[in-house]
Amino acid sequence: MKRFPLFALLALASILISACGTVTAFKCTDPLGCVTLGSGESLKIATMLTMSGPNKVYGVDALRGVQIAMDDAGNVLGRRVELIQEDEQCSEQGGKEAATRLAANPNIIGVIGATCSSAALSSAKILSDAGFLVISPSSTAPSLTDPLLRQPGFFRSIYNDKAQGRAVAEFAFNVLGLRRMVTLHDGTAYPKQLQQAACDSFQSLGGECVEQIDLSNGQDVLTALKFAALSEPDVLYYPVYTKEGAAITRAISEAGLSNAALISSDGLLSADFIQQAQPYSEGMYLSGPNTVQEPQTFTDKYQAKYGEKPNAPYHLQAYDAANMLFYAMQQSAVVVGDKLYIQRQKLRDALYNMQGIQGLSGKITCSTYGDCAAPDIEIFQVVRNQFKPIFP
Repeated sequence: MKRFPLFALLALASILISACGTVTAFKCTDPLGCVTLGSGESLKIATMLTMSGPNKVYGVDALRGVQIAMDDAGNVLGRRVELIQEDEQCSEQGGKEAATRLAANPNIIGVIGATCSSAALSSAKILSDAGFLVISPSSTAPSLTDPLLRQPGFFRSIYNDKAQGRAVAEFAFNVLGLRRMVTLHDGTAYPKQLQQAACDSFQSLGGECVEQIDLSNGQDVLTALKFAALSEPDVLYYPVYTKEGAAITRAISEAGLSNAALISSDGLLSADFIQQAQPYSEGMYLSGPNTVQEPQTFTDKYQAKYGEKPNAPYHLQAYDAANMLFYAMQQSAVVVGDKLYIQRQKLRDALYNMQGIQGLSGKITCSTYGDCAAPDIEIFQVVRNQFKPIFP
């Protein structure tokens, strides 16, 4: 089984330098251009994650995964890796502004982000047009890798929500035996597209998606839930983020939906949600990345470095995203004397050609459209304020 050859990075750099020692010039013919580094210059990469607001726990968790990957890699191609950080604020506008700032720096080789799909959608074209390689550890919206819509520089180390929606639908229909689904979303990319994927799959199995309620029209949560109750659903699916998810969960009983199963997804897989929603979240179900096989060595490094265990779901995907970028650097590098050239199109090509590399989050094989992760999705249940994996 192939694994990221991080142990060979420094050796590879030495080989490249030796092999190119007699070369006196290099002309960059890469269609996207090259990043040129002089003697002693560091490799510059960036993160564009959610670092503020109610969803920052997801961005901070992913950033830590990147930082641990940098620690493990040490120097890459014989050079220090320098990290530039931007906050995309989990919003369309925040993503656009962060991407514009990053695109103005021609020395950045690649970007790990965004956290949120809305920010990824608004930033992908800006970063791709700038020639950057972009790898998201958590942006799952199907449209990001849609053949007609995707940007050629965008990849992700997390599953596509077509798979997550299908997993939710199959669990609700086949395992829980539920037949009438109502969904709630806030109109932004991640919740809207994920609930649609779940509805489509649920209906294909023979269930009914009786209402799809858009909370972005200004109605308050309790009013929306009372409207949902009129449809007599046996399952309520609301794949939203922390603030909205906690508000919905707290209002379920008052709205007359106590008999409906509650299901959400990875946007609520954080300690912040439990803290805000308890005790009303007890017993509800959530889908998200499979963390059951998380290496203990990684967890130990995380706890030693940050003083706490991981409390959000994307650290492994972020670790893998960083290593995917390091791997692509190896494949696209040319060393001439004391100069290093990173060829931007070859950087992307390295990921398009990545097949069967074992990462911490699973096996990585990138499709033509930038989906690189296997759909390894777990169903969790909130038990005594903890996320307990229960299926499969």
